[in-house]
Amino acid sequence: SFFNSLHPDDYVAVMTYDLHTHILSDFTNNKDIVAESLNSLTIPTFSETDVFDALYETLDRVSRIEGRKYIILIGSGRDTFSKLTLDKILAKVKATPNVTIFSISTGALLNEMGSGGGMAEMNYLQAQNQLKTFAQMTGGLYFAPIFQGELPDDFAQINNSIRNQYLVTYRPTNMKNDGSYRKVKVLLVDNEGHPLQMADEKGRPLKYSIIARDGYNAKLPVE
Repeated sequence: SFFNSLHPDDYVAVMTYDLHTHILSDFTNNKDIVAESLNSLTIPTFSETDVFDALYETLDRVSRIEGRKYIILIGSGRDTFSKLTLDKILAKVKATPNVTIFSISTGALLNEMGSGGGMAEMNYLQAQNQLKTFAQMTGGLYFAPIFQGELPDDFAQINNSIRNQYLVTYRPTNMKNDGSYRKVKVLLVDNEGHPLQMADEKGRPLKYSIIARDGYNAKLPVE
């Protein structure tokens, strides 16, 4: 249902990962090809997943594509045998511009069912936190559905987020081209600089949340 909501000029690639990353279909706007890839998915016979390596490879691929890019990362978040460490994949996420990651954890259900408790539960909690971090760093959303019935709403939120975004630009006061990471914080304020208070037509206060990248890498002199 999600990919059927995509626009004609949206290009999609479908990739899976276990000990290796597999490209089921490369970037295409042909929905029949995407559907064929999704319908070919099967339940894996083992649970080893190199999610760090897979995400790194995906970021590498999309960094060579112009325009806005989105990654929907689905999995428990547990990494078993990746060559990369968490620090290295976080650095890669930071260094890849114009990419938003939406992550959907399949580990929340396992935790809810009580998958052994103790160390196993801690592993899943850490894995979910990693997925949440990938999303927060890039201005994306993180979901941890417990019931399958939650997924349509989760994907609807992703679609809505993709279609409704503000592009905010500014000129930094630090003009050095040193490649350093610059943290950014986005706030909604009123004309006097105070936190913006929003209300509905009946005057009742409205809650809002700001979803934005937490920073960017400055350019290097050669750029």
